[in-house]
Amino acid sequence: MGVNGVLLAIDAGNSKTDAAVLSRDGAVLGTARGGGFQPPVVGVTAAVDGLAEIVGRAAADAGLPASFDQVTACLANADLPVEEAELEKALYGRGWSRAVRVHNDTFAILRAGVDEPRGVAVVCGAGINCVGMTPDGRTARFPAIGRISGDWGGGGGLAEEALWFAARAEDGRGEPTELARALPAHFGLETMYALIEALHLKRIPDDRRHELTPVLFRVAAAGDPVALALVHRLAEEVVALSSVALGRLGLLDEEVPVVFGGSVLAARHPRLEERIARLLAERAPKAVIGFVTAPPVLGAGLLALDAAGAGPEAADRLRAHYGG
Repeated sequence: MGVNGVLLAIDAGNSKTDAAVLSRDGAVLGTARGGGFQPPVVGVTAAVDGLAEIVGRAAADAGLPASFDQVTACLANADLPVEEAELEKALYGRGWSRAVRVHNDTFAILRAGVDEPRGVAVVCGAGINCVGMTPDGRTARFPAIGRISGDWGGGGGLAEEALWFAARAEDGRGEPTELARALPAHFGLETMYALIEALHLKRIPDDRRHELTPVLFRVAAAGDPVALALVHRLAEEVVALSSVALGRLGLLDEEVPVVFGGSVLAARHPRLEERIARLLAERAPKAVIGFVTAPPVLGAGLLALDAAGAGPEAADRLRAHYGG
């Protein structure tokens, strides 16, 4: 089984999926993009059916059958080892390869941001997660499945916090904040009461709440104490995740990359970035901060090359293709 020297790399997030067919020397032979990967919503079988369609198009783009020496899949919602094992079994069942490895998709961000498989990544987009790895295969990770696993932050969580403080500011239960004007104004409304009503009655769909996160950062940048406190709390959470992961891997006292990705962190908000840098310098003074803007499929591809024993020239070639 498998086409000699041909690898498949998949990065499947909640909103989009990228698949790349690679040669062992790092050349990209074929690619395809499709929708998000959400087993908790549609079930594992349907979610993997969606992957299969995208993989088929990537293989066709490469002019090859969907048969590979190795499959490396970085998948959203593979938050627990038991979920990774279930998804690996499902991918094996597709007959693409006798060698399949599933990772949480945060590992793709981490690998895209480091020159070797060593370091820590924090991703803050719709949610928040952190992983770490070392070349000898050790990893550090968190369940990252919401408040029940102790998570705080992420774009969705920040929007909810901003709404909470703004509602209480308007009706007098909380301290004043410009958020009480800015959040409803984003949707063309005059009061928080009007926004609460519109959200509750679904006149504004729930999936538009994430639009309020950039509003929070704009208000914080202008010096609003309530908004700024939320930004500072996010910085503290990012640094807590980073420092705990570094500690688990025994890297707190070593020069090691700590990279940040996801829409919230990649936006490079100055107040957030400054606070993160200051706090991380206190807790992990040798950490080297970086930001990942390359597509996560690059990281999945690099993990595939690592597993195949490819050399640095192959990694450089793949990075050049993706501008990473």
